[in-house]
Amino acid sequence: MAKIIVWYDGACPLCIREIALMRRLDRRSAIDFRDIAPADAVCPLDRQLMLARFHASEEGVILSGAAAFAAMWRAIPLLKPLGLIARNRLVLQLLERLYNRFLIIRPRLQKLLD
Repeated sequence: MAKIIVWYDGACPLCIREIALMRRLDRRSAIDFRDIAPADAVCPLDRQLMLARFHASEEGVILSGAAAFAAMWRAIPLLKPLGLIARNRLVLQLLERLYNRFLIIRPRLQKLLD
């Protein structure tokens, strides 16, 4: 099984907490977590775009938003059922809508955790 690559904002307190949880759940080390907060971080896409939305790579395909979360979940045995359910087009569309709503309140949540 190929590793999943997850790019995250290491300057975001909310992201740091979430990634810490995912690292604990990733007992097989199936995910390569990459912090793209440093200005010299290597990004496959525009760095600002990647900092604005969650991105992951599964089988060489770069995914964004809810699809990226679902890919990460599929790599973690405990969360794999959620990731598999998210392969359903309608479920993924719903998750993407929820993710887009979350992005609106993300700056406020980050300030609360600072």
